[in-house]
Amino acid sequence: MSKGIPLISSLQRTLTMLEAVIADGGERSVSAIAREAGIPVATAHRQVATLVAEGYLASSGSYQHIAGPRLLSLLHRLDEKQVIANVAAPILHKLASQVRSIVQLGTFENDMVTYRIKTGQGASDMFTKVGMQLEAYCSGIGKVLLAHLPDDHLRSYLANGPFVPLTDRTITDPHRLAEELKAVKDQGFAVDDGEIAEDLYCIAAPIHMADGRVIAAISISRNVAAMDEAREKRVRKLLFETAHEIEQRVQSA
Repeated sequence: MSKGIPLISSLQRTLTMLEAVIADGGERSVSAIAREAGIPVATAHRQVATLVAEGYLASSGSYQHIAGPRLLSLLHRLDEKQVIANVAAPILHKLASQVRSIVQLGTFENDMVTYRIKTGQGASDMFTKVGMQLEAYCSGIGKVLLAHLPDDHLRSYLANGPFVPLTDRTITDPHRLAEELKAVKDQGFAVDDGEIAEDLYCIAAPIHMADGRVIAAISISRNVAAMDEAREKRVRKLLFETAHEIEQRVQSA
């Protein structure tokens, strides 16, 4: 917001009332919500009547309201995964400068990983690109996203191979992959140690939504030869801290 621009106080109050009604979920009357929000009851009724007329709210009973068709239509246009990427972008740029490595964010669509952010030292030399989709079973981000799928979806994925080897380290056996994914979920991170490319080492962590879903993951990648136990420990700590920061920002957005 530009400094010095005056705010429209009446609009602020209307938005406060809209948020309060949505949060209430149609449980209480407009008058009860208004009193709790510190808005004059008569004003609140006029605000709600206007929001109903414009389709942002709908009546759910006597003086009770829920989200209306126009508001729901707007919400359906939002790409939840891109919202996460937008929130994460500046945080991941900072992480990339800290670890001097390639940092990425990916999401899961049609059993593939979609790369939405790629930044950091050497990013232009790595084969992935923003918007590209790659198989999930052989990457750190992919294994994190697979590990957090609903059980029936994961079973279907594992039953519908084949899982083509990209290197001699790629996990191609469905039973072994299932064990790997269970370990990923239990330990809270995934490692790709030369599974998608022989000289590439990657560690990835999930981004949890407020309801527990994992629809995005972040990773740090660099040359296999550049990793050692001490560096991996430091990188993992920074990765977890960054994932937690993104989660907090997303959940409060």
